[in-house]
Amino acid sequence: MSLKDIQKITLPSVTDNRGALTSIESGDSIPFKINRIFYMHHIIQNRGGHAHIDTDQVIIAMSGSMKVKVFDGESEELYILDDCTEGLYTPRLTFCDLYDFSPDAVCLVLANTHYDMSRSLRNKEDYLKFLETL
Repeated sequence: MSLKDIQKITLPSVTDNRGALTSIESGDSIPFKINRIFYMHHIIQNRGGHAHIDTDQVIIAMSGSMKVKVFDGESEELYILDDCTEGLYTPRLTFCDLYDFSPDAVCLVLANTHYDMSRSLRNKEDYLKFLETL
């Protein structure tokens, strides 16, 4: 995994006189089979601060805005999410920090695995040590 694997994904939307409809389809608009969906709201502290060993994710700001800092063991990059028709694809072994949430932020995350805390690296030190074993 490297920062070049991280990408913004445009989610297909249709707009007519009733408003907009944005769809998300597993394996089509999202590059993996979705096994878990969760969302964060009423956020009062930074989130993330970890990497998943075998989980690919797409992070979407459904409302409001947030910043996502990604790290691949060597380089960092910052993304601002503020458009519900865009998702940020973060493949496994991407260390993510989510922060600077607007008061109305709702963050939706789509994942290819079910949650298992034992399959995540909960701080940068453990993350870097794990990368050395690859």
